[in-house]
Amino acid sequence: DWIRLHGLAERTTELRVDCPVPWIAAVHGACYAGGLEMALTCDFIYAERDARFALTECQLGLIPGTMGTQTLSRAVGERRAKELILGARVFTAEEAHQWGMVNEVCEPGTVVDQALAAAARIAACAPLAVRQAKKAIHHGLQTDLHTGYRFELEAWYRLLDTQDRHEGVAAFVEKRPPRFQGC
Repeated sequence: DWIRLHGLAERTTELRVDCPVPWIAAVHGACYAGGLEMALTCDFIYAERDARFALTECQLGLIPGTMGTQTLSRAVGERRAKELILGARVFTAEEAHQWGMVNEVCEPGTVVDQALAAAARIAACAPLAVRQAKKAIHHGLQTDLHTGYRFELEAWYRLLDTQDRHEGVAAFVEKRPPRFQGC
């Protein structure tokens, strides 16, 4: 049963990471173990000031198993991730923000509104450009600078002949909001 259930978690984790549409986590209260792993696979994390985080699996004889060892170390650095995971250390939203894991610390009761405002800013942009930028950032960070730049250029050239690129430039020149169609 544990293996079957974990297989489902593995698949949903990979689907979330590979999804071309940005994911935004809005954290309120305790965000431990699998909950933190889920948040770490999102593109942004907004957290209320009183939020607490921890990967506590080592206390249970396990390790994080849905990308926690990979995503936390990429967000906060290898040494800090080892400290947090190996000692099952609880940390605050302020610490997570200082370390670069959390994008914004919100006052209590405002985290969902802040996350939705970020989503609205993204939704106002050209969908194909958002998807290509997300992909270029993600894949570029997995390689050296020049290879990442080649990936960025490939994504850039793919957008040149899109209707959204033509609409975006026309809207800019005409000083009006763009009407993107996702094509």
